[in-house]
Amino acid sequence: MNFDLTDDQKAIQRLARDFARNEVRPRAEEMDRDESFPYELVAQMAELGFMGLPFPEAYGGAGADTVSYALAVMEIARIDASTAITMAAHISLGASPFYLFGTEEQKQRYLVPLAQGKMLWGFGLTEPNAGSDAGNVQTKAQLRDGSWIVNGTKAFITNSGTTITGGTTITAVTGTRADGKPEISNLVMPQDTPGFTRSKKYKKMGWRASDTRELSFVDAKVPEGNLLGERGEGLSQFLKILDGGRISVAALSVGLAMGAYDEALQYAQDRVAFGKPISKFQAIAFKLVDMLTEIEHAKLMVLKAAWEKDEGREFEQTASLAKLYSGEVSRRVVNEAVQIHGGYGFMDEYPVSRMYRDQKINEIGEGTNEVQRLVLARMMGL
Repeated sequence: MNFDLTDDQKAIQRLARDFARNEVRPRAEEMDRDESFPYELVAQMAELGFMGLPFPEAYGGAGADTVSYALAVMEIARIDASTAITMAAHISLGASPFYLFGTEEQKQRYLVPLAQGKMLWGFGLTEPNAGSDAGNVQTKAQLRDGSWIVNGTKAFITNSGTTITGGTTITAVTGTRADGKPEISNLVMPQDTPGFTRSKKYKKMGWRASDTRELSFVDAKVPEGNLLGERGEGLSQFLKILDGGRISVAALSVGLAMGAYDEALQYAQDRVAFGKPISKFQAIAFKLVDMLTEIEHAKLMVLKAAWEKDEGREFEQTASLAKLYSGEVSRRVVNEAVQIHGGYGFMDEYPVSRMYRDQKINEIGEGTNEVQRLVLARMMGL
């Protein structure tokens, strides 16, 4: 077993770390406070190649592997989760469906500018009554005279309403299967589609600089060719998309935990009580040891899932395990980081306050912890 990163992977990790520390850190508190979308940072990430990191150069990407992508997400999330999820959701949910299931024409039309970072894209799966029960899609699309007529609502959709968003790919019921169950397909919905509207940004506890909205479709009309992949394959397609997305969220969770640990370690070394730094007290030192132990464990799980994906192996179980564990690790680590800060950790002037709020969604998005356990139990044949 070789745990060494390649030179290319190390270079991408360093590039992401420098970008996060030099460009993201000075703006993170203000973006969170003002709930302002990081347009300038997105443009910089596009210039650095981050917005298309794992896609082939032929489609405008950087041609990097999944391990490099996971490392980049970790380093950016280490400083700010909102910026990290903007990048991660753009790649794993926005652009990946086109790469995995799009026609060559769709790849040229959508994937290339997405990988170049010229525009963002959303993925509309979740609905008010279809979250963990993702197959309970209520949005409907009828084929009439060569066009899809779409009616329904999507909820909690990332990157769906910015000024550089090109559109959203959605799941919709397009008919009834032979067994009587709903036929679910994926449809490409450009932002300027008549009848397609977006609500104001949600007021969120965390990821406050990220763009998240509810989408509504009232007789929204798109051409028949806007079907993504095969008709009726929407369920299996988005399950495959979510498998890769779990690596993204797991990497984000690890990065967030790393950032909280960094802040706690620095504070513990600087804060003096009873005549010495509090890091010298066993109660604090043991907390830091336990935090680092869990972070390293979670990081290895994420990198293993990414490596398995790169090797063309089955990675679904590893990704699900990594997503479940890293989300819970981020909760425990951030909670301890706030505890080490004491009363200052409760103040928004300190990054751990933002990290504490940002963390919670890691146990909900891309499949709740409860759903992850259900999925894993089924994989284990239980």
